[in-house]
Amino acid sequence: MYQGCEFTLADFIAKEGGDFLKGESPVPKIVQLKTEINFFIKNNLKDLSGSLQAVLQDWVNISDDKISSNRENPLNALSLIIEEIISNDNLYYEFVRQVDLKWGQMYQERPYFQKPGQIPHPEDEYTHDSVKIQLLDLLTRVKSQLT
Repeated sequence: MYQGCEFTLADFIAKEGGDFLKGESPVPKIVQLKTEINFFIKNNLKDLSGSLQAVLQDWVNISDDKISSNRENPLNALSLIIEEIISNDNLYYEFVRQVDLKWGQMYQERPYFQKPGQIPHPEDEYTHDSVKIQLLDLLTRVKSQLT
């Protein structure tokens, strides 16, 4: 009995639980870092339709190894992700294909898939060249934050 009331296990947990996470965030560090990177992408990538931003954020969310090894500077991880996409033609074309696919899903329209060496459709918002320009612009913004 505790001051005329029965002291339950739930009462004990509530009383002691306040100290359990003292000074620590309940959100895992990797999630915090991904959130920081994705926030940077959202605020610095010029993407009217949002498909490029969404796919790049998806790629960030599966890049635990790069993010974990850059815990002190998560934007460095973003720089590595963008550089890897741009420097590998097969990876780059797959990335652009995923952006086109995301655009089609978001706007419920048939996407335009540009093949390597092919002239893009005149209405294709995400061509090989336009995506590369946007990624390089974002990379410049990332690197300006790193210096």
